[in-house]
Amino acid sequence: MSSTLLCGRFELSLERPLIMGIINVTPDSFSDGALHLDADAAIAHGLRLIDEGADLLDIGAESTRPGAAPVALDDELQRLLPVIEALRDSGVPLSIDTFKPSVMRHVLDAGADMINDIYAFRQPGALDAVAQSRCGLCVMHMQGEPRTMQQAPRYEDVVQEVRGFLLARVGAMREKGIQPERILLDPGFGFGKTPAQNYLLLRQLAQLQFETYPWLVALSRKSMIGHITGRPASERLGGSIAGALAGIARGAKMVRVHDVAATVDAIKVWQTVEHGVSE
Repeated sequence: MSSTLLCGRFELSLERPLIMGIINVTPDSFSDGALHLDADAAIAHGLRLIDEGADLLDIGAESTRPGAAPVALDDELQRLLPVIEALRDSGVPLSIDTFKPSVMRHVLDAGADMINDIYAFRQPGALDAVAQSRCGLCVMHMQGEPRTMQQAPRYEDVVQEVRGFLLARVGAMREKGIQPERILLDPGFGFGKTPAQNYLLLRQLAQLQFETYPWLVALSRKSMIGHITGRPASERLGGSIAGALAGIARGAKMVRVHDVAATVDAIKVWQTVEHGVSE
């Protein structure tokens, strides 16, 4: 696999698993809605995640939980831009979780380093918005759209369908001249999938992989964890760490998490088991 990910102002080494810390600047995210809606709270949270060991931050201003209501473009930008401005010199890349091409252009102008798009850059104008940038691109699989995606997800072969979808999206991006080193892939846990389908994708993550593209695992606090543990979102740390390590063991190069410090510790121990203690 590629050993680096081009990410705006940064080149990220993929020699060890990277941790993407989550900042939700929203009133209705499934696990921490409204906690960081205020810009100052979001900024403080971002700085705390960096102190805990986050390699990059993922900032979102529109909830993508099942049934989530859309957010107007101006409202999304009003939530995002002050946080980007305050954190862009924090020393880590800033990823922005958005699918709106206009938002992509604005946040890249403001200093963002990555666009994380649940629609895999399928919205009209999305590829054009990012093609000439140096930003990283996180390309996610989703069946349907957030308001309805969990009503009745169906696949003939979820692993091959997710792989085929992402392979096609990579092809479309390459046709636009986008460098492969800018692309990060996400199977989209919880986005139009049943718990059984989510766990099959995680178990067979290695079978999803193709060429040199690195994979992101994003399952922190999600309902797939609650389905197994029976715990609410606020009590899913143990399950989330187990899922992250399962993904890393199957080749994931990045994990997107709410609980950075605990995940850092877990990965350090896992790496030591795998590779030994440095003398």
